[in-house]
Order: sequence, then structure tokens, then C-alpha cells
Amino acid sequence: MWHLSVPWWQFVARAVVVYAFLLVILRFTGRRQVGQLAPFDLVLLLVLSNTVQNAMNAGDNSLTAGLLLATSIIVLNSILALATWRSKRLENLVEGKPQVLIHDGRLNDRVLSRERITHHELMAALRAAGCAGPDEVRFAIIENNGRISVIPRERAS
Repeated sequence: MWHLSVPWWQFVARAVVVYAFLLVILRFTGRRQVGQLAPFDLVLLLVLSNTVQNAMNAGDNSLTAGLLLATSIIVLNSILALATWRSKRLENLVEGKPQVLIHDGRLNDRVLSRERITHHELMAALRAAGCAGPDEVRFAIIENNGRISVIPRERAS
């Protein structure tokens, strides 16, 4: 239960490598929030976590290995959160920058395509903000967290 099959530092090194790899891969796959995940996105994350499990634990299913890996990942995440809080450059690299989807009623198709936002998703965000369509929008921006912020145009009185 407590005996490790490989030295403790290998678990930490494996956790660092897998964490960094997943961070890079997931950074380039879009900005959806957990609440916005389609069923296939959720299945992907679940299968992905199971896939990298053995890469991290080296086949060691001991309690010690599990606790060591969990601690390593939490510490890595805390370090990254602190580093991105302190460095705007690192924050932009890790989290990306907000991107303009609509400016003065004009869709930015290049950004929509790059961020993999469908017309239906965009229209749902506009309706949630009380806009019937792009022509009623001054700005629509996809934020770092995947949420779409909408600033309606001034309405004539």
C-alpha cells in the first residue's frame, strides 16, 4: 500500500511532463468552459485523463504514488496560477487573449473559425445578451475563460 515501485522524484517528474503536455494540447483546442462542454468534449476529457494515468503512475497503484501525484499536480497548478498572475506575458501565453468576434455588427469569420465557434453558439450568446443578431452588437468578445461577452449597440430613442 505504501511501497513505491519507482523513486518518488520520478512521479513528480512524470506529473510535470504530463501536466505541461496537457496544458499545451488543451490550450490549442479552444476556450470552452466546463459548463459549455458538448458531450463529446466531456467524453474526450474523461478518456484523456484515463489515458495519461499510466504515464504518470508508471503502473504503480500504491496509495503513496496516488497521493504524491495528486500533490504534485495541485502544487504545479498553484505555481502556474501564481506565475500567470505575476506575468502578463505568461498569462497571454497560457490563457490566451480575448478575441473580438463581432465589431460594429460585422462578424470576424477568421476568429470564429480559429476559436471553433459555430454560428448557433454565437447566436445563442447574442440572444442571451438580448440581441436578435449581429447587427445589434457593438462588440462580442470571446474571453479567456470561453465566455462570450456582448456589448449591444446604442439603441436610438
